Formats: sequence, structure tokens, C-alpha cells
Amino acid sequence: MSTPVYDISKDVIDQLAGLAAGSPLHGLRHQRDKVAVASQGSYDTLFDPALEGIGLDERLLVALYACRLAGASDLAAHYRARAEAVPADAAQLAAADSGEPEQLPAGRLRAMLVFTRALTQRPVEGDKAAIEKLPAAGISTPAVVALSQLIAFVSYQLRVVAGLKAMRAAAAQQGESA
Repeated sequence: MSTPVYDISKDVIDQLAGLAAGSPLHGLRHQRDKVAVASQGSYDTLFDPALEGIGLDERLLVALYACRLAGASDLAAHYRARAEAVPADAAQLAAADSGEPEQLPAGRLRAMLVFTRALTQRPVEGDKAAIEKLPAAGISTPAVVALSQLIAFVSYQLRVVAGLKAMRAAAAQQGESA
């Protein structure tokens, strides 16, 4: 895996939050640029095709599903478009997009999506028993760790985007440019 170089014009959170370069809110977000750089670096690493253990299509479908569960339609659209470009299996894409992983046959992706739902909607169910179901579905221990990191990152990302959009909307109501 190569270390990506941060390009502010390709910052996914800025794009998803609708932050225009040079706007006050964009400037505020980049006051502590190391946070923006680290966030984009996490995105680049977690969605690097060279990341082993979990296929890029699986990671994108997990991200799509997590966004769908959170009601973050804009982020879901981002991950859906990326999954379609990979391309992801149509039935798997439909299951992640509809929020119905149980329609998938037993296996890796179904186990990942059920685990994603547990961590995002009922974290108390993301216990040892839930984790043990992943290796039983053919997911290695390093992949379980990567999956957990992915779910945590997407949860972080959608909260940051939602917060920035709320700040942008508040500024617009006050007649300021965000």
C-alpha cells in the first residue's frame, strides 16, 4: 500500500459537506489541518484496493449500509456510486442499499452487514458472540479488526459531514456565506 499525498481539492468530507474552498466554514475546518489530513488519510487507507483481508467491494458495501442505517443519504449515494464503479455484485449492492442483509445467502458479506448493524444501531450487541460469528463466516482476525475500524471511521465521517452541513445551514439562515 502506498501512502497517499493529501490533496485538499479531493477532500471527501469537504465535498460531501458542500464546503467551498476559501469559504469561512472550509477555513474553520482546515484551521487544524492535521485533522482533515488524518481523516482523508483514513479514508484513503480504508478504501485502498490494495488493503488485504476484505475486498474493496465488501468495504464499500459495508460503508453504504452503515450510511443507509444512519439515514445519511448523501454519504450513501457516495458509497453506492463507488460500489457500482468497482463493480459490486448487483444482489449484494441491493441488499446493502435496501438495508436487508438477511436476503443474502449466509457468508462473508451477510456476516459483515449484520455486524455493521449491531455496531451502529445496537452497540451492546457488538460483543464477543457477534465478533465470533465473523471468523465462522471466513473472515480472518486482521480483517475483523479492519472491518471494525471501517465501521468506526464511517460513523465518524457521517457525523462530521452532518455537523458541517448543519453549520453551513445555520450560516445560510444568518445570511453568511459558508
